[in-house]
Amino acid sequence: ALTYEGTTGIQALDLLGRKVMGSGGELLKGFAELIEAFSVEHRDNPAMAEFLTPLAAASEALGDITMTLGGKAMKNPEEVGAASVDYLMYTGYLVLAYLWARMAAVSLEKADSDPFYAAKLKTARFYFQRLLPRTAAHKAAMLSGADNLMDMAVEEFAL
Repeated sequence: ALTYEGTTGIQALDLLGRKVMGSGGELLKGFAELIEAFSVEHRDNPAMAEFLTPLAAASEALGDITMTLGGKAMKNPEEVGAASVDYLMYTGYLVLAYLWARMAAVSLEKADSDPFYAAKLKTARFYFQRLLPRTAAHKAAMLSGADNLMDMAVEEFAL
């Protein structure tokens, strides 16, 4: 038999419930400010647009999602648990996007003369084009609410 340990769920509940909601969004705000500062620093470089535009959009969306979840949680505390794993995954993709954008900024300056940086730039593009879009699925799942998790009676699981 396969045993589910639950570590992801525990960490997800800690992130969304204790860290984000528990701080009134202040901890998330600090990360959003890092992304904003980075974007401002590189906004005059048109080659960075392919990274900055989706990074800013994902960060802004996470702020909006957090506000929506906070409102839902005031009416039904189960909303936090229902959204937490997708919230953790979304946040992970956003953190990695920020780090890949930072690597892209350095790599753009050196990619023409150094194959290592050329490869880093290609990997950053791969991340932004193939992996970061997965946040859309996590967003949809988070915003679908807790009701769809609770629709079945216990007896129906035995079918």
